[in-house]
Amino acid sequence: MREIVLDTETTGFEPAEGHRIVEIGAIELFNHVPTGRTYHQYINPDRAMPAEAFEVHGLGDDFLRDKPRFTQIATAFLEFIGTDSRLVIHNAAFDMKFLNAELNWAGQLQIANDRALDTVAMARRKFPGSPASLDALCRRFGIDNSAREKHGALLDSELLAEVYLELIGGRQPDFALSVSAEAASGPQDAGDWRPRPRPVPLPQRLTEAEAAAHDAFVTGLGDGAVWKRFG
Repeated sequence: MREIVLDTETTGFEPAEGHRIVEIGAIELFNHVPTGRTYHQYINPDRAMPAEAFEVHGLGDDFLRDKPRFTQIATAFLEFIGTDSRLVIHNAAFDMKFLNAELNWAGQLQIANDRALDTVAMARRKFPGSPASLDALCRRFGIDNSAREKHGALLDSELLAEVYLELIGGRQPDFALSVSAEAASGPQDAGDWRPRPRPVPLPQRLTEAEAAAHDAFVTGLGDGAVWKRFG
């Protein structure tokens, strides 16, 4: 199963008020394991970066001025997330609102909202009444977020991937500890597998002294001991 853990950074809170995406970061998971494939892009929003947004993201007008506009990167972004991969997003409604606004302005098909899995909702179901921010969840799970001095889309995606794996039960919840994406998609012969005797028996770990002590203990229990009645 392919999943994309995704985060965006924006100039504000409402695309309807002209705010835009300035950064997208995403990482690929396959069967809940990071594959190493990532997507990261800074974007020129064609508007001035508000002071409060600069404080949060550290992205200024001078830095973003020579970056591509969303229309220039839309196709590459859509190719990375694919058409049916689940999107794992913290506060998904916010990011989906901006992504679909940008895709609409770029003349691209929008992303179905039901593709998004909201980790805020997951955290609130699992820990009702507790803080559900990314920083709070990192603290809860012992995930090092010391590099998060500013909000950055790719770093936040990496942290979110770790949080997500903890929310679903820890790393590799399906116990596929050594299955790669290629192996998982290849032919499976599990139906032909049968257990076989060990080629070399395991060594005896019980010492002679321990065996003698056990025999003495059973003898002391008398003839009614279950070990004697059933052999």
